[in-house]
Amino acid sequence: MSSKSAKLMASAPLPVKNGVAPSRVYLQPGPWPTLYDFLVQRFQYTNPKVIYERLVRGEIVDELGKPQTADAPYQPRRWLWYYRDVPPETPVPFQLQVLHRDEKLLVIDKPHFLASIPGGRYLRETALTRLRHELALPDLSPLHRLDRETAGVMMLCIDPASRGAYQQLFQNREVSKVYEAVAGYNDKLSFPLTRRSRLETRSWHFTMDEVEGEPNSETRVELIERKGTLGWYRLLPHTGRKHQLRVHMAGLGIPIVNDLFYPALAPQPAYHDYRKPLQLLARRIQFQDPFTGETRAFESQLQLEWAGRFDTACV
Repeated sequence: MSSKSAKLMASAPLPVKNGVAPSRVYLQPGPWPTLYDFLVQRFQYTNPKVIYERLVRGEIVDELGKPQTADAPYQPRRWLWYYRDVPPETPVPFQLQVLHRDEKLLVIDKPHFLASIPGGRYLRETALTRLRHELALPDLSPLHRLDRETAGVMMLCIDPASRGAYQQLFQNREVSKVYEAVAGYNDKLSFPLTRRSRLETRSWHFTMDEVEGEPNSETRVELIERKGTLGWYRLLPHTGRKHQLRVHMAGLGIPIVNDLFYPALAPQPAYHDYRKPLQLLARRIQFQDPFTGETRAFESQLQLEWAGRFDTACV
Protein backbone atom coordinates (compact mmCIF):
# COMPACT_ATOMS: atom_id res chain seq x y z
CA MET A 1 0.00 0.00 0.00
CA SER A 2 1.44 3.38 -0.99
CA SER A 3 1.56 6.32 1.43
CA LYS A 4 -1.16 8.01 -0.62
CA SER A 5 -3.41 4.95 -0.35
CA ALA A 6 -2.69 4.67 3.37
CA LYS A 7 -3.75 8.28 3.92
CA LEU A 8 -6.91 7.69 1.89
CA MET A 9 -7.78 4.61 3.94
CA ALA A 10 -7.15 6.54 7.14
CA SER A 11 -9.79 9.08 6.09
CA ALA A 12 -12.40 6.43 5.25
CA PRO A 13 -15.89 7.37 6.47
CA LEU A 14 -16.63 3.75 7.41
CA PRO A 15 -14.78 2.02 10.27
CA VAL A 16 -13.01 -1.32 10.18
CA LYS A 17 -15.71 -3.92 10.94
CA ASN A 18 -14.74 -7.29 12.44
CA GLY A 19 -11.24 -6.73 11.13
CA VAL A 20 -12.43 -5.91 7.60
CA ALA A 21 -11.63 -2.47 6.19
CA PRO A 22 -14.10 -0.80 3.83
CA SER A 23 -13.50 -0.88 0.09
CA ARG A 24 -13.66 2.16 -2.20
CA VAL A 25 -14.43 3.00 -5.80
CA TYR A 26 -13.39 6.12 -7.73
CA LEU A 27 -16.00 7.87 -9.86
CA GLN A 28 -14.15 8.65 -13.06
CA PRO A 29 -15.44 11.14 -15.65
CA GLY A 30 -17.92 9.56 -18.05
CA PRO A 31 -21.36 9.63 -19.67
CA TRP A 32 -23.43 7.86 -17.01
CA PRO A 33 -26.65 9.74 -16.20
CA THR A 34 -27.04 8.26 -12.71
CA LEU A 35 -24.82 6.76 -10.05
CA TYR A 36 -26.63 3.44 -10.47
CA ASP A 37 -25.77 3.34 -14.20
CA PHE A 38 -22.07 3.78 -13.39
CA LEU A 39 -22.02 1.13 -10.67
CA VAL A 40 -23.78 -1.41 -12.89
CA GLN A 41 -21.10 -0.97 -15.56
CA ARG A 42 -18.23 -0.74 -13.08
CA PHE A 43 -19.26 -3.95 -11.32
CA GLN A 44 -20.48 -5.77 -14.42
CA TYR A 45 -20.17 -9.22 -12.86
CA THR A 46 -22.52 -8.29 -10.00
CA ASN A 47 -26.28 -8.70 -10.39
CA PRO A 48 -27.73 -5.17 -10.93
CA LYS A 49 -30.49 -6.02 -8.46
CA VAL A 50 -27.87 -6.50 -5.74
CA ILE A 51 -26.35 -3.09 -6.47
CA TYR A 52 -29.77 -1.43 -6.42
CA GLU A 53 -30.70 -3.05 -3.10
CA ARG A 54 -27.43 -1.97 -1.49
CA LEU A 55 -28.09 1.61 -2.56
CA VAL A 56 -31.63 1.44 -1.16
CA ARG A 57 -30.28 0.16 2.16
CA GLY A 58 -27.77 3.03 2.31
CA GLU A 59 -24.73 0.76 2.25
CA ILE A 60 -22.71 2.85 -0.23
CA VAL A 61 -21.57 6.23 1.11
CA ASP A 62 -19.51 9.24 0.03
CA GLU A 63 -16.42 10.76 1.69
CA LEU A 64 -18.61 12.27 4.42
CA GLY A 65 -20.44 9.04 5.13
CA LYS A 66 -23.63 10.15 3.40
CA PRO A 67 -25.60 7.24 1.88
CA GLN A 68 -26.00 7.42 -1.91
CA THR A 69 -29.20 6.79 -3.87
CA ALA A 70 -29.75 4.91 -7.13
CA ASP A 71 -31.34 7.86 -8.95
CA ALA A 72 -28.72 10.42 -7.88
CA PRO A 73 -27.15 12.29 -10.83
CA TYR A 74 -23.67 11.03 -11.60
CA GLN A 75 -20.95 13.25 -10.07
CA PRO A 76 -17.41 12.26 -11.09
CA ARG A 77 -13.98 12.75 -9.48
CA ARG A 78 -14.84 11.53 -5.98
CA TRP A 79 -14.68 8.35 -3.91
CA LEU A 80 -17.46 6.13 -2.65
CA TRP A 81 -17.05 3.61 0.16
CA TYR A 82 -18.71 0.29 0.95
CA TYR A 83 -18.13 -3.09 2.54
CA ARG A 84 -17.44 -5.99 0.19
CA ASP A 85 -20.13 -8.62 0.11
CA VAL A 86 -18.39 -11.98 -0.20
CA PRO A 87 -19.57 -15.60 0.06
CA PRO A 88 -18.92 -17.49 3.31
CA GLU A 89 -15.28 -18.49 3.68
CA THR A 90 -14.04 -21.83 4.97
CA PRO A 91 -11.91 -21.16 8.07
CA VAL A 92 -8.22 -21.92 7.62
CA PRO A 93 -7.47 -24.41 10.45
CA PHE A 94 -4.11 -22.96 11.52
CA GLN A 95 -3.27 -20.32 14.11
CA LEU A 96 -1.17 -17.18 13.90
CA GLN A 97 1.65 -16.82 16.41
CA VAL A 98 2.80 -13.39 17.57
CA LEU A 99 6.60 -13.26 17.71
CA HIS A 100 6.93 -9.63 18.80
CA ARG A 101 4.76 -6.63 19.59
CA ASP A 102 5.62 -3.09 20.60
CA GLU A 103 4.00 0.30 20.07
CA LYS A 104 5.05 0.40 16.41
CA LEU A 105 5.57 -3.15 15.13
CA LEU A 106 3.80 -6.47 15.14
CA VAL A 107 5.76 -9.51 13.95
CA ILE A 108 3.98 -12.82 13.36
CA ASP A 109 4.55 -16.38 12.22
CA LYS A 110 2.06 -16.79 9.38
CA PRO A 111 0.92 -20.36 8.75
CA HIS A 112 0.64 -21.97 5.35
CA PHE A 113 -2.71 -21.57 3.52
CA LEU A 114 -3.59 -18.23 5.16
CA ALA A 115 -3.52 -15.24 2.82
CA SER A 116 -1.62 -12.19 4.07
CA ILE A 117 -4.18 -9.56 3.09
CA PRO A 118 -7.72 -9.46 1.70
CA GLY A 119 -8.03 -10.07 -2.02
CA GLY A 120 -9.84 -12.30 -4.50
CA ARG A 121 -11.74 -15.07 -2.74
CA TYR A 122 -10.28 -14.25 0.69
CA LEU A 123 -11.52 -11.41 2.89
CA ARG A 124 -12.00 -12.60 6.46
CA GLU A 125 -9.66 -15.59 6.33
CA THR A 126 -6.50 -13.51 6.02
CA ALA A 127 -3.73 -12.69 8.47
CA LEU A 128 -4.48 -8.96 8.40
CA THR A 129 -8.22 -9.33 9.02
CA ARG A 130 -7.73 -11.87 11.80
CA LEU A 131 -5.16 -9.70 13.58
CA ARG A 132 -7.16 -6.48 13.29
CA HIS A 133 -10.14 -8.24 14.85
CA GLU A 134 -8.45 -10.44 17.47
CA LEU A 135 -5.99 -7.80 18.70
CA ALA A 136 -8.35 -4.82 18.30
CA LEU A 137 -5.89 -3.04 15.99
CA PRO A 138 -8.04 -1.42 13.26
CA ASP A 139 -5.12 0.63 11.88
CA LEU A 140 -2.81 -2.36 11.49
CA SER A 141 -1.20 -2.52 8.04
CA PRO A 142 1.27 -4.93 6.38
CA LEU A 143 4.84 -3.83 5.65
CA HIS A 144 5.33 -6.67 3.16
CA ARG A 145 3.47 -9.79 2.08
CA LEU A 146 3.90 -13.53 1.97
CA ASP A 147 2.15 -15.76 -0.54
CA ARG A 148 -0.89 -17.58 0.79
CA GLU A 149 1.04 -20.83 0.39
CA THR A 150 4.19 -19.58 2.17
CA ALA A 151 4.63 -19.69 5.95
CA GLY A 152 6.91 -17.70 8.23
CA VAL A 153 7.90 -14.28 9.50
CA MET A 154 5.75 -11.34 8.46
CA MET A 155 5.96 -7.75 9.72
CA LEU A 156 3.07 -5.35 10.19
CA CYS A 157 2.88 -1.77 11.44
CA ILE A 158 0.66 -0.79 14.36
CA ASP A 159 1.33 2.96 14.34
CA PRO A 160 0.24 4.64 11.06
CA ALA A 161 2.66 7.53 11.67
CA SER A 162 5.62 5.10 11.73
CA ARG A 163 4.66 3.08 8.67
CA GLY A 164 6.46 5.22 6.10
CA ALA A 165 9.85 4.87 7.79
CA TYR A 166 9.60 1.07 7.94
CA GLN A 167 8.19 0.84 4.43
CA GLN A 168 11.19 2.80 3.17
CA LEU A 169 13.48 0.04 4.43
CA PHE A 170 11.79 -2.47 2.16
CA GLN A 171 11.77 -0.11 -0.81
CA ASN A 172 15.50 0.55 -0.37
CA ARG A 173 16.27 -3.19 0.03
CA GLU A 174 17.62 -2.58 3.53
CA VAL A 175 15.76 -5.55 4.98
CA SER A 176 17.60 -8.88 4.96
CA LYS A 177 15.37 -11.92 4.38
CA VAL A 178 16.26 -15.57 4.69
CA TYR A 179 13.98 -18.34 3.44
CA GLU A 180 14.22 -22.10 3.61
CA ALA A 181 12.79 -24.61 1.15
CA VAL A 182 12.62 -28.32 0.51
CA ALA A 183 12.89 -28.94 -3.22
CA GLY A 184 14.25 -31.30 -5.82
CA TYR A 185 17.97 -31.98 -6.16
CA ASN A 186 19.97 -31.89 -9.38
CA ASP A 187 23.56 -33.09 -9.19
CA LYS A 188 24.39 -31.05 -12.29
CA LEU A 189 24.00 -27.87 -10.24
CA SER A 190 26.84 -26.55 -8.11
CA PHE A 191 25.92 -24.70 -4.90
CA PRO A 192 25.90 -22.00 -3.80
CA LEU A 193 24.58 -20.34 -6.96
CA THR A 194 22.77 -17.16 -7.94
CA ARG A 195 19.73 -17.09 -10.21
CA ARG A 196 19.01 -13.87 -12.09
CA SER A 197 16.14 -13.48 -14.56
CA ARG A 198 13.39 -11.22 -15.78
CA LEU A 199 10.00 -12.01 -14.23
CA GLU A 200 6.72 -10.89 -15.82
CA THR A 201 3.09 -11.72 -15.04
CA ARG A 202 1.61 -14.31 -17.38
CA SER A 203 -0.98 -12.85 -19.76
CA TRP A 204 -3.41 -15.67 -19.04
CA HIS A 205 -2.92 -16.14 -15.28
CA PHE A 206 -1.81 -14.26 -12.16
CA THR A 207 1.36 -16.34 -11.90
CA MET A 208 4.78 -15.34 -13.22
CA ASP A 209 7.09 -16.35 -16.07
CA GLU A 210 10.81 -16.01 -16.67
CA VAL A 211 11.16 -14.13 -19.97
CA GLU A 212 13.90 -12.71 -22.15
CA GLY A 213 15.23 -9.30 -21.18
CA GLU A 214 17.13 -7.40 -18.53
CA PRO A 215 16.99 -9.30 -15.20
CA ASN A 216 14.75 -7.75 -12.56
CA SER A 217 15.08 -10.50 -9.95
CA GLU A 218 17.95 -12.17 -8.10
CA THR A 219 18.14 -15.05 -5.61
CA ARG A 220 21.12 -16.77 -3.98
CA VAL A 221 20.53 -20.49 -3.42
CA GLU A 222 22.54 -22.43 -0.83
CA LEU A 223 22.29 -26.17 -0.18
CA ILE A 224 21.98 -27.00 3.53
CA GLU A 225 21.58 -30.76 3.21
CA ARG A 226 20.70 -33.43 0.65
CA LYS A 227 18.62 -36.59 1.02
CA GLY A 228 18.33 -38.64 -2.14
CA THR A 229 16.34 -36.76 -4.76
CA LEU A 230 15.54 -33.87 -2.41
CA GLY A 231 17.49 -30.95 -0.98
CA TRP A 232 17.02 -28.60 1.94
CA TYR A 233 17.92 -25.10 0.80
CA ARG A 234 18.55 -21.63 2.16
CA LEU A 235 17.23 -18.93 -0.19
CA LEU A 236 18.46 -15.33 -0.04
CA PRO A 237 16.41 -13.01 -2.26
CA HIS A 238 18.12 -9.77 -3.29
CA THR A 239 14.90 -8.53 -4.89
CA GLY A 240 11.27 -9.09 -3.93
CA ARG A 241 9.33 -10.00 -7.06
CA LYS A 242 6.05 -11.87 -6.83
CA HIS A 243 6.60 -15.65 -6.56
CA GLN A 244 10.31 -15.02 -7.16
CA LEU A 245 11.67 -17.92 -5.11
CA ARG A 246 9.18 -20.40 -6.52
CA VAL A 247 9.88 -19.37 -10.11
CA HIS A 248 13.65 -19.40 -9.66
CA MET A 249 13.68 -22.85 -8.08
CA ALA A 250 11.44 -24.24 -10.82
CA GLY A 251 13.61 -22.54 -13.43
CA LEU A 252 16.64 -24.34 -12.03
CA GLY A 253 14.81 -27.63 -12.49
CA ILE A 254 14.38 -28.16 -8.74
CA PRO A 255 10.81 -27.02 -7.97
CA ILE A 256 9.75 -26.61 -4.34
CA VAL A 257 7.88 -29.59 -2.92
CA ASN A 258 4.06 -29.24 -3.14
CA ASP A 259 4.18 -26.16 -5.39
CA LEU A 260 0.86 -26.07 -7.24
CA PHE A 261 1.86 -23.24 -9.60
CA TYR A 262 5.40 -24.00 -10.76
CA PRO A 263 6.61 -25.38 -13.05
CA ALA A 264 3.01 -26.16 -14.10
CA LEU A 265 -0.44 -25.41 -12.69
CA ALA A 266 -1.95 -28.26 -10.67
CA PRO A 267 -5.69 -29.11 -10.67
CA GLN A 268 -7.72 -26.63 -8.62
CA PRO A 269 -9.03 -29.16 -6.02
CA ALA A 270 -5.49 -29.59 -4.71
CA TYR A 271 -5.45 -25.90 -3.72
CA HIS A 272 -7.06 -26.69 -0.35
CA ASP A 273 -5.24 -29.91 0.51
CA TYR A 274 -3.96 -29.00 3.96
CA ARG A 275 -1.95 -32.23 4.10
CA LYS A 276 0.50 -30.90 1.53
CA PRO A 277 1.76 -27.40 2.39
CA LEU A 278 4.24 -25.72 0.10
CA GLN A 279 7.66 -26.44 1.58
CA LEU A 280 8.73 -22.79 1.68
CA LEU A 281 9.32 -20.87 4.90
CA ALA A 282 10.27 -17.24 5.56
CA ARG A 283 12.80 -18.14 8.25
CA ARG A 284 14.37 -14.83 9.30
CA ILE A 285 14.11 -11.09 8.77
CA GLN A 286 16.67 -8.49 9.89
CA PHE A 287 16.95 -4.70 9.60
CA GLN A 288 18.25 -1.58 11.29
CA ASP A 289 15.40 0.14 13.08
CA PRO A 290 14.88 3.63 11.60
CA PHE A 291 13.90 5.08 15.00
CA THR A 292 16.38 3.50 17.41
CA GLY A 293 19.24 2.59 15.06
CA GLU A 294 19.51 -0.87 16.61
CA THR A 295 19.76 -4.04 14.55
CA ARG A 296 16.60 -6.09 14.95
CA ALA A 297 16.03 -9.67 13.84
CA PHE A 298 13.06 -12.01 14.07
CA GLU A 299 13.04 -15.72 13.34
CA SER A 300 10.22 -18.15 12.59
CA GLN A 301 9.49 -20.92 15.08
CA LEU A 302 7.91 -23.09 12.38
CA GLN A 303 9.70 -25.97 10.68
CA LEU A 304 9.60 -27.50 7.23
CA GLU A 305 9.12 -31.24 6.91
CA TRP A 306 12.54 -32.75 6.26
CA ALA A 307 11.87 -36.45 6.68
CA GLY A 308 10.18 -37.41 3.43
CA ARG A 309 6.69 -37.58 4.95
CA PHE A 310 5.21 -34.81 2.82
CA ASP A 311 1.86 -36.57 2.49
CA THR A 312 1.05 -36.37 6.21
CA ALA A 313 3.02 -33.50 7.71
CA CYS A 314 2.03 -29.89 7.90
CA VAL A 315 3.83 -26.91 9.41
